[in-house]
Amino acid sequence: MSQPKPATYLTSDLALATTISLNFPIEDIDRTNPRKAVFVFRRSPELEALVDSFFTNQLKISPQIFFNQLRDVKARLYAEKRPW
Repeated sequence: MSQPKPATYLTSDLALATTISLNFPIEDIDRTNPRKAVFVFRRSPELEALVDSFFTNQLKISPQIFFNQLRDVKARLYAEKRPW
């Protein structure tokens, strides 16, 4: 019997997290390890297809859109975690 897939997709790759976050919200950022943050996304078939496209170099993204999103992701990454 195969194991069920987890409900979340985790990555510490900043470029991949930035690309995914153009279409899917970042659910959380795990900062448990002070040297490496892990971005958490809700897993879906669409997200899996996007990740496959990323790793096979099949995506076309405007550099300006990517850079702006990267800036937003970094701002969220380096912001202090505030209890809401």
